[in-house]
Amino acid sequence: MKVFDYTAVVWKESEGYVSKCPELGVASCGDSFDEAVRNLSEAVELYLENAKELGIIEELEESLTTREKYTAHLEANIQ
Repeated sequence: MKVFDYTAVVWKESEGYVSKCPELGVASCGDSFDEAVRNLSEAVELYLENAKELGIIEELEESLTTREKYTAHLEANIQ
């Protein structure tokens, strides 16, 4: 069994919380922060199971096994 380490980014919107895994482009949502994280975890597991069945999981391994990950908050000014 391989262990994959992925990032969860979660933000509040007017009707709940959105969660996203930037390494895979997988997203989910929930009525609470915890629900959004749980739903994302389930979506990522399903995505990885499907990737394994399709024989493309090797293409994802590096981004999911590296311990060196960073996040940053950036701003864009639009006029």
